[in-house]
Amino acid sequence: MLDRSGNPSAPLPPEGAEADSGASAVMARARWLMVISALTTAVALAAVLGVIGYRIFHAGRSAAPPGAVASAIVTLPKGAHVISTSTAGDRIVVTIDIAGSTEIRTFDANTLQQTGRLRFATEP
Repeated sequence: MLDRSGNPSAPLPPEGAEADSGASAVMARARWLMVISALTTAVALAAVLGVIGYRIFHAGRSAAPPGAVASAIVTLPKGAHVISTSTAGDRIVVTIDIAGSTEIRTFDANTLQQTGRLRFATEP
């Protein structure tokens, strides 16, 4: 039997005949691998969308409510002087001179709570 291009073709199996069991096993395995791949892709996509949604809905929650005014009093040791102040992201950085040694203190800009202290000393 010849196909449309004139090349010989394999004869068609008679209707009702079962396909080769090896070929059907390969096709079943390929289908199973496609299902696993599709499920893995769906789970990964759901995870990415979940993270994006979480970040969108929880953005800005750490900020103080509108109209709220934070105030605080920070006590310094006697004779200490503030050398400089600056901001770094959501932190306030204060450089202090205490009796000739330098100290840096950081505060949260929203709550004005102290978050860190860095002291500098000379080696003996």
